[in-house]
Amino acid sequence: MLTCPCSSGPPSDMGITVRLTDVPGEVPDHEQKRAALGYLTAAWTEARVEGIDGDCLAQVCLFTAFAEFVSTYGEEMAARFAEGLAVRIRNGEFSLNQTIGPTCAALPTLVRPH
Repeated sequence: MLTCPCSSGPPSDMGITVRLTDVPGEVPDHEQKRAALGYLTAAWTEARVEGIDGDCLAQVCLFTAFAEFVSTYGEEMAARFAEGLAVRIRNGEFSLNQTIGPTCAALPTLVRPH
């Protein structure tokens, strides 16, 4: 079980708990995404409470995410992924007025080249 506390202070209702399978290395992709989303949501919330600007967080998160994509999949695959984002943004996939919040199904899956 992974627990993502939102702060190092006393426990609160903001804590997120995600249960993963007991077999290391065999955690389904959707469960890993759910756990990762829990960790990032908790860290985002804590940073906002500490006064970090949301736009600053977003820019740093995008930089970190694309650096990871490039490191894992290479520049060309990361660039192809980024090219598809414009259409998804225009289609409202990231608009909060159309979604209650991010779901694991909406998170992208990249496939490593062989």
